[in-house]
Amino acid sequence: MPDLLYIQLVGFTAGAILHLFLLVLVLAYRRPRGFERLLFLLVLALFVFYSGGLLKLNLDLHYPVPPQPANQFAITLMVGGLAALPPLLVHVHAEYFRIASGHRGPAWFRPLAALAYLPLAYFLFVAWDLVRTTSSLAFLEPGARWTVAYGWWLTAALGVAALLQGWLRRLAAGASEKAFHRAACPMFAAMALLTFLTYVVRLGEPPWSPALGTVALLAAIVPSAVFGYFVLRYNFLQIGVPRNLVYAVSAVFLALLYLAVIRRVSGWLEPVLPPEATIAILLFVLVLFFEPLQRRISRGLHRMLRVEVDRLQRLTAEVHQEARHGDLARLLDFAEHRIREEFALLAVRIVLHQGPPRPPVPSGRVQRLVVRDRGREVGVLEAWHDSAMLSGDTHAALEFLAEQLPAAIDLCRLIDAKLRLERELAERERLALVGQMAASISHNLKNPLSSIKTLLQVQLEDPHLPEALRRDCALVVVEMDRLSTKLGQLLCYARPALHTEDRFRRVAAGAQAEEIMGLLRHEAARRNVSLRLDRPAEELYVQGTADGFHDVLSNLVLNAMEAAPAGGSVELTLRRQAANLVIEVTDDGPGIAEDIRPRLFQPFFTTKATGTGLGLAIVERRLAEMQGAIAWQSPVRGGRGARFVVTLPLSGSPEAAVALARRAASQGE
Repeated sequence: MPDLLYIQLVGFTAGAILHLFLLVLVLAYRRPRGFERLLFLLVLALFVFYSGGLLKLNLDLHYPVPPQPANQFAITLMVGGLAALPPLLVHVHAEYFRIASGHRGPAWFRPLAALAYLPLAYFLFVAWDLVRTTSSLAFLEPGARWTVAYGWWLTAALGVAALLQGWLRRLAAGASEKAFHRAACPMFAAMALLTFLTYVVRLGEPPWSPALGTVALLAAIVPSAVFGYFVLRYNFLQIGVPRNLVYAVSAVFLALLYLAVIRRVSGWLEPVLPPEATIAILLFVLVLFFEPLQRRISRGLHRMLRVEVDRLQRLTAEVHQEARHGDLARLLDFAEHRIREEFALLAVRIVLHQGPPRPPVPSGRVQRLVVRDRGREVGVLEAWHDSAMLSGDTHAALEFLAEQLPAAIDLCRLIDAKLRLERELAERERLALVGQMAASISHNLKNPLSSIKTLLQVQLEDPHLPEALRRDCALVVVEMDRLSTKLGQLLCYARPALHTEDRFRRVAAGAQAEEIMGLLRHEAARRNVSLRLDRPAEELYVQGTADGFHDVLSNLVLNAMEAAPAGGSVELTLRRQAANLVIEVTDDGPGIAEDIRPRLFQPFFTTKATGTGLGLAIVERRLAEMQGAIAWQSPVRGGRGARFVVTLPLSGSPEAAVALARRAASQGE
């Protein structure tokens, strides 16, 4: 058998298996986009051509005169693949260039793709004639009557592909994409030159023209192999690669090659040995190599397993390192990002039954894995993918990560609790210092101020006191009252809540609100601000202290009154929402400026000339003691106004029971 026939046989076999492998990858792991569909059709055209050529070679080797139906079928496959190759090659590159350059892409890519399909009608007519009249592979050699026109067509398609690959290299964002386009551009340019010299110029003369034609026909294996390498090595185009498929295709390729060797050797030795005996001997020889082959395969599998285990351990270590920050939401964001990046998934979401809310993910194919902690379900890991299914190794890796996540989550929560405890201890130490300072100031100032105020009040009772002096004394008394109020606020902020049974009891929220509104109506009238109270008919009770609840409402309403303009209004609303009491304090003032929002609840921060900056700090502290929460909104209507929303668990609700348990534990400590 001529050497060229051996080269053709090996080349067409490699081309068929390589493109079958790429065909399965693109078919099973494609995204629902036009580019992936076109890529699938391009790979299918190459597979059809190489499989048709392989069938034709085997027919010529096996039969002295190949059967006509089988011969026509093989030539149909080859001609059909060749006819579809140039337009699909241009269309795939134009579509990919459109995606890389923007959503709509340049306006010329559609006319370019349409232009590439124009010669298809002529070559379909030629293909029909070739199928009816051709019986050998001579129609592929340079010099055949149709190869010049096809050579121009394929040369133009390869030239356009090389040009677009050069542009794509500049548009590529990642290093692997740049490397692929940098390698593909000269390959397509070299193939265009080879096709032009072989089929248009007819550079080679017999006996070199068949060899040059064989090189041109097998040249497509090179860019396909480079594409497969980048898919396997760098996850090019985000095509998920199942390792078991790689091993299966490699094993099939080697098995087919060995079977071809057996068939050829049995043909050579047929004058000496029957073919059956030769086949038996060669199969027995394969058994002799089974032990070293098994050792090599075992070492390879062990090395691959070690790489995968190291990869998972590295990823798990990164997740545990992130857990040491004590921020559960940040940990989940990091874990989702790293898992999605490591396994080339469309999206990943980790949803815990008792955890922070997670953002929604676009619909698509999703694999859900239950996250369990000591046999108890605590959440779910959701992996969205583009492929028809997750590969076995990816699914096993995700299962391993789902088993490791609870440990990282527990570590994160423990560190978060430790950090909160440390912050609380630091806050208590700071407040203790503030309390000592406030007590000292109160002791040193309040008694002298009281004495001075008493003397001034006695002077004001003297009817012979001059009017000018009376006004000055009255002003001093008012300023002393203001100083006393400031000292009281400082003491109120520094004084911790008393966690005793006689202090924490049911507080009637509606009655307290009416009492506070009654106390502040005189001040509201002085400021020309209207007060409105909206409360339900039924009385709502919260668990806490009357003083703490009074501090919350009075400070919020007083702040709203100070923010409201003359003629404005302040509305206090109480309503029930599930097992909580919701309190809303709304004013129609100028709203909260952008620059002060981050410091809104910071102690001693104020925008008022005579303020202490402790009102909202006291509110936040009292709500923390009562297991409540506060939020705010600004603007409310027409670019103005502010609304503070307080949420407190109602007495007797599960939330209140949890709050009481926490207070009891804190008191026990």
